[in-house]
Amino acid sequence: MFGIGGERDLSEREIGLLSSWCGSGLVRAGNGAWAQRQLDVYGSLLDAAYTLRAQLGELDEPTRAFLVDAAAACWGDDDQGIWEIRGPSRPYLHSKLMCWVALDRGLAMIEQLRPEQDRAAAWTAARAELRQSILTRGWNGDVGAYTQFYGSDALDASTLLMAVVGFLPRDDERLLATIDVIEAGLSDERGLLYRYRGDDGFDEPEGTFLLCTFWLAHALALTGQVTRARPRWTARPASRPSWAVRRAGRPATGDLLGNFPQAFSHLGLVNAAQALADAERRTASAR
Repeated sequence: MFGIGGERDLSEREIGLLSSWCGSGLVRAGNGAWAQRQLDVYGSLLDAAYTLRAQLGELDEPTRAFLVDAAAACWGDDDQGIWEIRGPSRPYLHSKLMCWVALDRGLAMIEQLRPEQDRAAAWTAARAELRQSILTRGWNGDVGAYTQFYGSDALDASTLLMAVVGFLPRDDERLLATIDVIEAGLSDERGLLYRYRGDDGFDEPEGTFLLCTFWLAHALALTGQVTRARPRWTARPASRPSWAVRRAGRPATGDLLGNFPQAFSHLGLVNAAQALADAERRTASAR
């Protein structure tokens, strides 16, 4: 992480003389996440590269295998996760999942990546080991869902990406159960989703997160649950514009809370819209 001026030290400090937006919390400069580890970045980059593989062109040698090798080497490490939670490093499921994505997409692109040495066997073995780790250690039978990190009973909306990235078949019973449990456990009264519930190292109240709502619509569409997906994305009544786009995040009032506009939200909106349109076309053609 770098500052907008190229700064490498983003040590965080509180600015007590300034009041926050609607009293939402402390005003800070810098970002404590600059010193955190977030292992999901390898999968995010490889997934983008795979999506745009026809436009990538020639890659330089150091780039070709670096991300996949890094994911293979460090997927067993703990980190702070996608939400940059303050506190001890943990084995966050989303981070493991995205390392799996890095290995999976790297194998799919191995002819284009052309590593100096044959990596196919090592990457395949790492992907299989990581998959088994997620399946066995990420599932919580008492909760009936895949949870935030290994050994946790906390829900996290990022586990919805297990459907989106193709980690599990779309009719997998545990995947479907996880979607149900997250919808029930993280929705507010408006139908918007929280990222998670519980302590994250901040004193400020947690708001809902538009991206997570779109993830839910996306996962429901991919698993063929179109009638459940559509209300998560559209208004009530259906003739009005997308209701989630017009919402913000403050639980009590619906007022703006957090960064806006945010690329995360836009990305989730576009992907969910595409998935929902595809699912509706499949449903119509099957009639």
